[in-house]
This record gives sequence, C-alpha cells and structure tokens, in this order.
Amino acid sequence: MDETTPRNPAELHTSVMLDRCVELLAPGAERAGAVVIDATLGMGGHTEALLERFPGLTVIGLDRDTEALELAGARLARFGDRFVPVHAVYDEIDRALSEAGASGIDGALFDLGVSSLQLDDADRGFAYAQDAPLDMRMDQTSGRTAAEILAEEPEGRLRELFERYGDEPLAGRYARAIIAARKIAPLVRSSQLVDVLQEATPAAVLGKRHPAKRVFQALRIEVNGELATLERAIPAAIDRLNLGGRLVVMSYQSLEDRIVKRAIQARSRSTAPPGLPIELPEHRPELRILTKGAEQASEAERAANPRAIPARLRAAERVREVS
Repeated sequence: MDETTPRNPAELHTSVMLDRCVELLAPGAERAGAVVIDATLGMGGHTEALLERFPGLTVIGLDRDTEALELAGARLARFGDRFVPVHAVYDEIDRALSEAGASGIDGALFDLGVSSLQLDDADRGFAYAQDAPLDMRMDQTSGRTAAEILAEEPEGRLRELFERYGDEPLAGRYARAIIAARKIAPLVRSSQLVDVLQEATPAAVLGKRHPAKRVFQALRIEVNGELATLERAIPAAIDRLNLGGRLVVMSYQSLEDRIVKRAIQARSRSTAPPGLPIELPEHRPELRILTKGAEQASEAERAANPRAIPARLRAAERVREVS
C-alpha cells in the first residue's frame, strides 16, 4: 500500500464479539433519542454496527489516540451528527457528555487493551516482535514514553511495575538487568530492551515463553495509566446510565477483568444493614448482572480472529435510579 493511500479501518481491525455487544446494548440503544458512549472508539467497528442497526441512536465516541479518531471519523462520516467524536481518555465521560450536550446515557461500551491500529503500527513501540522506538503512548500528544520510564525509574520501582502489571516472576532479575544496561547506553528501542531481557533470562525459561511479553504489557499499562483510569471510568459510566441502560465491558487480561468485576458486583448487591427486616428501596442493588461470569468469544470467532482469544465480556443493566 502506498503511504499516501488512506487506510481502511474495516481492513485494519475486526471488532471482537461484535454481535454480542450489539445484542446486549440493544434494549437501551433502540429507544427514541438514545445516547450510547463508546468509551474506547478505536477503529469504530462497534459504533458503526450500532448506528446501522438503531436509526434513532447517537453514539459519543471517545479515544485518546488522535489517529484512531481521524480514521474512525472518516469511517462514520455518513452518519452525520449521530456520531460525536471526542478526544478524551475513557475516564473523562463527564466531560465528553458535557461537550456533546448530553446528561444521561442508555449504554456504555468499553473494549479495553491495545487496538489493532496501535499493535500493527511498528512506530508506536507496542509490539516486542517489531523493532521500534519505545513509545507505547496511546495518546502521542502527552505523557512519558516507555523509554523515559526505563531511563528514570529506580530498580525497585521497575521491579514493582513488572510484578504488579505483568505478573512477571523474573521481575527483580529484569529490573537489575535494565539498570545495568542503561548505564552503558539508553534503552530507546524495543529491540534493545528485548535483547536485555533475553540475555537476563535463564535458558530453561527461554524455551517456554518470550521474556518480553509481560514486561511490555507492564510498561504499556504504566505509560497509559490504564488500570487507574479504568478504576475511575467504570463507576463514572455506571453513574451516568439511565434506568434500563446497559454497561458492556470487554477486557483482555486478568487485572482489567478483576477491576470490572469488582465495580459491577459492588453496585449489584444490596446495601441494607445485616438483620434489617425489610430492604428499603434506597438499599436495593443499582445493577442487574446480565452475564454469567465473564463470557468468551465463540470457538469460531477465536479461530478466525486471534485477538478475540483473551477477551472476557461482562455486562450489567441499571435497575434502580440513584438521586
């Protein structure tokens, strides 16, 4: 493809569990004048499907990645003002709604993790299999890069990041190796970091897994503040759901899924004190859980789209208004 040829989002990305997401959001999205937040717009595949199926729907699409917003905007231009793009991180739902002139929402969709656009663009530095600058910022207009974190953080902090965000059993060994390497030369490219990690990995481990996978995941999460952002975003979305509105979240690793699960469960339980003979209305659960545990993509979808393999979907519906 010529570098000047516009990229087609539909060819770059296959939306994960598309039909199931649309099905779960349908009761709110089919209302007249409904508003749904696509908190992680990406290439716009889920939003396109929602706008096609529900002619009275408006979707407010959030993304911190300006390139994704541009590509999705071109893809969704045919829907006119029924699609409202907002350059924002997904915990900035209140600001996005304010800018769009909306108050409540009838649905909220989160498709977490790294988009195909980011993974497939070697210059972004997300993929350890491709040599690139160690950037990893989803929003390339702000924030520290992965290279800056590797250059600035002390050994203890690096070890903590790899343990907490990557569940890496060799976190201490890798942190020491990075500190030693950066004294010789700055680690500014993914290939440099991969070489350091491979050299620090025992031979018995090298044959079982790629040493960079968990470290790259941990760096990406830290660079983008993903977990802290998610901890704020899910409650913010729930707070803005209209009665009968639905929350649908797809996560791709256990740390994300745990945050989503806890946030939904916390609002799906009665808050009545133990021993109270009658549950007062204000103590009733705010949400009704719609999925049994975390749903996975079908075997057929996982075979056709490997990026669907780790997906875990949870959904809930607002059943009580909160003043």
